[in-house]
Amino acid sequence: MQLLTSSIGRKIVMAITGQAMVLFAVIHLLGNSSIFGWLNGGINAYAEHLHSLPLPIIIGFRLALLAMVCIHIWFGIQLTMENRGGRPQQYAVKAAQKATFASENMIWTGCLIGLFLVYHLLHFTFQVISPETAALKNLVPLHDQMVPNVLGMVVAGFKNFFVSFIYAGGMVVLFLHLSHGIQSFFQTMGWSCDKSQPIIVKLGSLVALVLFAGYVIIPLTVFFGILKG
Repeated sequence: MQLLTSSIGRKIVMAITGQAMVLFAVIHLLGNSSIFGWLNGGINAYAEHLHSLPLPIIIGFRLALLAMVCIHIWFGIQLTMENRGGRPQQYAVKAAQKATFASENMIWTGCLIGLFLVYHLLHFTFQVISPETAALKNLVPLHDQMVPNVLGMVVAGFKNFFVSFIYAGGMVVLFLHLSHGIQSFFQTMGWSCDKSQPIIVKLGSLVALVLFAGYVIIPLTVFFGILKG
C-alpha cells in the first residue's frame, strides 16, 4: 500500500499498466489485421474464435483490462494535480528531458483516448451505434455455420466519413500519447540513462508510429473503397 501512496509508486504503477495496455494494443492490432485476409475466414473467423472462448475467461480478461484502465486514469489525474500544485515528481533515474507537445498534454490525450474507447466499445463491441449494421443482426456463413458479419459491420461503419474521421483522429491522439508514454516507462522504471534515453525515445516513437499506421489503415482503406465487404 505504501507504494501506491507515494508519487514514485503511482508513477511505477502507471508505467506498468500503461505498457500492459500497449501490449494489448499490439495484440488487438494483429487480430484486427485479419480483415485483410491473412487468416482463413478473415476477421469474421477471428471474432468467432474470440467469442468461442469460455465466458469466464472473456469476462475475467475484460474486467482486468478495465481495472488497469481505471487505475491508469486515476493515478494520472492524481499526478497531474500534484504536478500543478508544485509538488516535485521524480523518476527512478533522473534524466534531462526536453518538454514536447506530447509530454505536456498526456492528461488531455489520455482523456480523449478514454472518450474514444467508450465510442469504440459502443460501436463495435456492444453494437448500439448504427444497430442496423450490427454484426449480431447480420449473420453470414463460415465453415458450415452462421456467424456474425463483423466484416460487413466494419466496412459499413467506415464508409461513413464522420466515423472514419473519428477513428483516424483517435489514432492520432493515441500516437501522441504513446510516443511519450512508451519511452517514459523506461525512465520511470530506471531502465535508461543519458546515453540510452535518446535511443529509447526514438524506438518509442517508432512503436507508436507503427501502431498508428496499423490501426488507421483499416478505416482509410474502407473509406476509399480499397477494402470492401
